[in-house]
Amino acid sequence: MGTAQSQEQAEPAAFTAFTRFVLCGGGVGITSSFAVAALASWIPWALANALITVVSTLLATELHARFTFGAGGHATWRQHAQSAGSAAAAYAVTCVAMLVLQQMVAAPGAVLEQVVYLSASALAGVARFTVLRLVVFTRNRAQAAPTVHTARPVHATAAPAGPAVLRYAA
Repeated sequence: MGTAQSQEQAEPAAFTAFTRFVLCGGGVGITSSFAVAALASWIPWALANALITVVSTLLATELHARFTFGAGGHATWRQHAQSAGSAAAAYAVTCVAMLVLQQMVAAPGAVLEQVVYLSASALAGVARFTVLRLVVFTRNRAQAAPTVHTARPVHATAAPAGPAVLRYAA
């Protein structure tokens, strides 16, 4: 029974964390997509994406540490470094998606670029959520989880109880 109950409690926590991840990470991601588009008018798109990815990763990691995964405080350097690894993979996914778009469409419009970029970001975001939840912020969740102690078995050393004692026990 305890196992079924703990599984029931884990599912809402995962759903809540994913909802917060989408709100925090998605908000930063959408803002970043506009920042990349604006910055790309001055510098090459890949460089603009790299710069915005660094800034947005730092911001999103802090938000995820404080709100999404329940750490309640600043992200550690270890968490920032691990999050940066998942962000580098997300950066690669968005770059490949945009390069494929450039190869398929000679002059894509801004709307098509945003659709492709945000779609690639969403796909990478689901993968990032999994990595952040299972790897980066695992220690914080493990520390916050209540410890369950089981009673030690009692060994009878006295003589067996007689019928009169058993009647009262029943």
